[in-house]
Amino acid sequence: MLLTLYQDHFQVILMDFLGNGRSERIPTFPADLWIAQAGQVVALIEHLKLEKVNILGTSGGAWTAINAGLQRSDLVEKIIADSFDGRKLDDNFIIKLLAERKYAKNDHEAKQFYIWCQGDDWERVVDLDTKALVECANKQIPLFLKPLEDLKPSILFTGSYEDMMCRKDMMKEYEAMEKLVRNGCIHMFNHGNHPAVLSNAEEYAEIVYAFINDVM
Repeated sequence: MLLTLYQDHFQVILMDFLGNGRSERIPTFPADLWIAQAGQVVALIEHLKLEKVNILGTSGGAWTAINAGLQRSDLVEKIIADSFDGRKLDDNFIIKLLAERKYAKNDHEAKQFYIWCQGDDWERVVDLDTKALVECANKQIPLFLKPLEDLKPSILFTGSYEDMMCRKDMMKEYEAMEKLVRNGCIHMFNHGNHPAVLSNAEEYAEIVYAFINDVM
C-alpha cells in the first residue's frame, strides 16, 4: 500500500471525489472534471480548517492538484503533479483512454482494483468518468482555470520515460511548463509504467519527502 510510505512522515488525507469511492453518487461527471474536482479539494481544505497543505495528484489528479493551487494559493504550499499530459491532452488521448478502459474491464486484477476503489457499481463510475473525459477532449475544454504563470505554490513535475499512457514527449512538455511557473522542478524515472507514483513507489516517496522538506 502506498499509504504506508507516507503516513509516518505526513498527515495524509485521501480524496473520494463526488461520484467516486464512498462518496455520494451523481448522475453525470462534468466535462471540466479536473477543475470541478479542484473545487472539491478546496472545499475540503476549508471544511477541515487546514492551512498550507501539500497536494499530490497523479494522472488526472495532477490537473486537479494544479487547479486547486491556482484557485486558492493561500491554502496550498506545494504541489506534486505526476504522470500527466501537461497543458493539453495528447492527440491520441481518446484512443489510449478507450483502449485502457476496455482492457481494464476484461482484466481480473484491474477489475478488482476498480471494485476496491469504487465499490460494486465500479463499471458505472468508470463509464461516467470515461464519458466526461472524452467530452473534454473532443470539445478541447481548457484544463486549467487560470494561466500556469499565475501558479504561486512550488510544483514538482514527475513521470516515467516508459509511461505508455502519457504523451511521448512528456519531458519536453514538463520543461516548457517549468519555465512558465514561478517555482518548478522536474524528476523523471527511467523505468516504470503509469503512474510513476505507483511503479516507482519507494523511490518516489523519498523524492516527495525531499521536495516537501526542501532537501532536494
